[in-house]
Amino acid sequence: MGLIKFILISVLVMYIIRIILRLIFPVVLRSMFSKVQQQAANQSRQPNNQRYSKPEGDISIEYVPPREKKGNSDKLGDFVDYEEIK
Repeated sequence: MGLIKFILISVLVMYIIRIILRLIFPVVLRSMFSKVQQQAANQSRQPNNQRYSKPEGDISIEYVPPREKKGNSDKLGDFVDYEEIK
């Protein structure tokens, strides 16, 4: 008798949760999508100062010359040839 009562109550609870999720889930999704749309709209309205701070048609070439190595290869140590011995 106790097992049947438990199964009946658990099935009833599962159906209630399922109905509640069907009602609440779309509302939550709509609110999330509206927030994302508002953020996208706000980003498109704000000027992008970082990306397009230069006037159109302005060209700048940034060149960084290679640095000279400070170390001397003679000070690194001795090089020993490897020979395979059979």
